[in-house]
Amino acid sequence: MGENLSGVGVYSREILHGLSAIHPEQRFLWCYRPHRLLRSFGERVPRGCGRRLLWETGPPDCGLFHGLNQRMPRKRAKRSVVTFHDLFVMSGEYSTAEFREKFTRQAREAAGRADLVVCVSAFTASQVAGLLGVESGRLRVIWHGVHAPSTPPPPWEDREPMILHVGALQRRKNILRLVEAFEQMPAGWRLVLAGSTGYGAGEILERIERSEARARIEVTGYITDTRLQDLYRRARMLVFPSLDEGFGIPLLEAMAYGVPIVTSKGSALGEVARDAAILVDPLRVDEIAGAMTRMASDEALRGEVVSRGLSIARRHGWQAAAHQTWQVYRELLA
Repeated sequence: MGENLSGVGVYSREILHGLSAIHPEQRFLWCYRPHRLLRSFGERVPRGCGRRLLWETGPPDCGLFHGLNQRMPRKRAKRSVVTFHDLFVMSGEYSTAEFREKFTRQAREAAGRADLVVCVSAFTASQVAGLLGVESGRLRVIWHGVHAPSTPPPPWEDREPMILHVGALQRRKNILRLVEAFEQMPAGWRLVLAGSTGYGAGEILERIERSEARARIEVTGYITDTRLQDLYRRARMLVFPSLDEGFGIPLLEAMAYGVPIVTSKGSALGEVARDAAILVDPLRVDEIAGAMTRMASDEALRGEVVSRGLSIARRHGWQAAAHQTWQVYRELLA
């Protein structure tokens, strides 16, 4: 896990801690590849959990092995599960050719070795079936989760005229079109881009520097959980027009904090957002801009999507994801 966690890192942290919390009677081994083991000692391991070194030749002797990030050791465990978060590397031009080749090989091997495959959305399950040839009988869909805020979030009127985007500055996130759409918003609004840099960040940063709204655009870089929670409390809108997502954790987080959402129709985002957002064609700047304007001006619409979002977030906490993961383990070990 470590610092500066991505969505996969957050998932790993929450599932590991969640399983140990709901099943303290069990013994869990947290397995680290060699380059991560030493760094792991800076983190506390819950009671009942231990650390082990994970070699590619095989997992330690255990009843069941779970690969949390669509990778598996070459040697099979007695029983095994692997989680797939997304396959955008295989489905689009969002990485280097070298990385795509390596990722595809590892994904095919992991899917072939696992007894069951956990997918974080029905969309990801369809990709695992279509791109990796995994039969539907081995697929189990378990959504990512979210933690409810410690105190009730403020009402929309008490928030800042801030549009928030959470995620890495990378081509897949469609930030170039987001910036172009934001330039059509009234001068009182700001755009905050919260996340580290990724594939294609150079062209995004160059476009921001040339923007007529540059003074109203903030690029934060990677931020802590505490600052992210603060941004969710202050923002009046989350705009997440990504081109390809296996899930989209920022959607659930925004829902939990009562932030109205504009997001894409495609990939897993429509599945997660359902009717708790305005859904747009991410390739059309006019649709993104129009949805932001509508969300900012339509009080009744905002109230509806926020209410529906809070309901979705309440049903999909991280504890629920841990319980469902445990049921997959039970299924294999029965």
